[in-house]
Amino acid sequence: VQLQAYGGGLVQAGDSLRLSCILSGLTFGSYAMGWFRQAPGLERERVASISWSGGKTYYADSVKGRFTISRDNAKNTVYLQMNSLKPEDTAVYYCAADSTGSGIVALRLWDYWGQGTLVTVSS
Repeated sequence: VQLQAYGGGLVQAGDSLRLSCILSGLTFGSYAMGWFRQAPGLERERVASISWSGGKTYYADSVKGRFTISRDNAKNTVYLQMNSLKPEDTAVYYCAADSTGSGIVALRLWDYWGQGTLVTVSS
């Protein structure tokens, strides 16, 4: 099982980025997918998640209205479109897969994790 996240980089406040994560080794359409982030000195937090069908999405309050999670089951890929980026969005972003399919389980219950991609937003 492998989750490969990419798309991070250094941007300025107000810019946009799109993160992508490809899942291999599992039946992608059976898993909820999520994006999490961890800034230095802080705990990992959920940013957004999407159910196995894509019918339900969840967002952290801090990113609502700015970030959009989506998935393409034909491409085994989940995306995170990040607009109006702020310096406080700076973190390593991780994608993860949830076998319950819901995407609302506690962080510790997510089954598989990617290696992370760094997003840095300068002011």
